[in-house]
Amino acid sequence: MNENLFASFMMPTILGLPAVVPIIMFPALLFPTSKHLISNRLITIQQNIIQMILKQIMTIHNTKGQTWSLMLMSLIIFIATTNLLGLLPHSFTPTAQLSMNLAMAVPLWAGTVVLGFRFKTKNSLAHFLPQGTPTPLIPMLVVIETISLFIQPVALAVRLTANITAGHLLMHLIGSAALALLTINLPTTFLILVLLVLLTILEIAVALIQAYVFTLLVSLYLHDNT
Repeated sequence: MNENLFASFMMPTILGLPAVVPIIMFPALLFPTSKHLISNRLITIQQNIIQMILKQIMTIHNTKGQTWSLMLMSLIIFIATTNLLGLLPHSFTPTAQLSMNLAMAVPLWAGTVVLGFRFKTKNSLAHFLPQGTPTPLIPMLVVIETISLFIQPVALAVRLTANITAGHLLMHLIGSAALALLTINLPTTFLILVLLVLLTILEIAVALIQAYVFTLLVSLYLHDNT
């Protein structure tokens, strides 16, 4: 029981070199592709799911915003597969690292903000000062809106990191408790194992939902600036 709770979040190494790059690239190999005119059932289901998600995310966008559809779909697939990969035994979850999530959130957020100031300058500046604001409150509201704008990428990254980390820690604690009680109380161990199975199902749902939430928020930021 002296194992470090955060050992599963440490970056693995191969011959002393970080193995995060092949781990990040591995989920891309899980998606089959077909060179035939008629696809098999697995690829057809995969395409239908992608089209359904893409239609739901891009409904609110205009023509200019829809040019981001490939990037947004690549983002949600990458985050979802990476989150699910971290649920496998002896695996590593890159999205549990705040640095990686910030590396995804900051460029995407900055891209939407730059687009907003380039193509919708007046509307972007109007967000800093709501209409009808009393004159004495103008400096304070400008500062508050500026801070809220810069907090957006941090909120994106922290939300994803916190949800993935919390779930993994809870599964680790429950698994350790089941292992400790295995030779002491079998009925209690069985109940804990049932709870662990239910928690694993919940974590699978959380992994998919957090990928969708992250991408949806980026899509909403894009919608506000295009």
